[in-house]
Amino acid sequence: MSVQPIAIVTGGNRGLGLETARQLGQLGYHVVITSRDPQRGEQALSTLRAGGASADMQALDVTRDEDASALARWAAEKHGAVDALVNNAGIMAESGRNPPERSSDPLQVAPATVMQAFDVNTVGALRVIQALAPHIRRHGRIVNVSSGLGALHDMGAGYLGYRASKAALNALTRVMAHALADRGVLVNAVCPGWVRTDLGGTNAVRSVEQGAAGIVWAATLPENGPSGGFFRDGEPILW
Repeated sequence: MSVQPIAIVTGGNRGLGLETARQLGQLGYHVVITSRDPQRGEQALSTLRAGGASADMQALDVTRDEDASALARWAAEKHGAVDALVNNAGIMAESGRNPPERSSDPLQVAPATVMQAFDVNTVGALRVIQALAPHIRRHGRIVNVSSGLGALHDMGAGYLGYRASKAALNALTRVMAHALADRGVLVNAVCPGWVRTDLGGTNAVRSVEQGAAGIVWAATLPENGPSGGFFRDGEPILW
């Protein structure tokens, strides 16, 4: 079993997940990226290793209970314990360019589309946390990659599924922070900001490196760090 600290990053085959894994690798972590598409995951793994990172890849569809359980068994058998879990896998199922059932207009979007967003963005994180919780080391870290679009204090129009599922992910963060407090596990939500990824688009104001830095900050907090908070760039933001 590895003596390096172990970090698992879901949705680590591209964008924020891949950059988060790269930065954690630079800090000496052995990173395990997961991908719903194993081929893309292997390509991302090659990129990480070419950059000098110690890394593995595991296939994971966060909407499948059996996938989360298989990941937990593999992690326990290979590494014994996990130091950090980054729940990065997520989707935006709605768009202004999509047909009505996937419209960003909350008066048109199909309930099934909203439920799909919840299944990935909220329940997906729950599945992974529940499966891995017995194997997260005492004083470990869990980071849920959220969004300012899910902040209730500034909730606006459009993208109901994405907004509501991220607001629910924030609630999950608070609940799990209390549930794991007796083991010293710090659980926080991070908004990376509007980042130039496939999801954020080319007009986004922040680089992938900037967005990932706040996630890495939360994944590497000291033992006396905050838990149950919502952060951007290491600073608390309103729920």
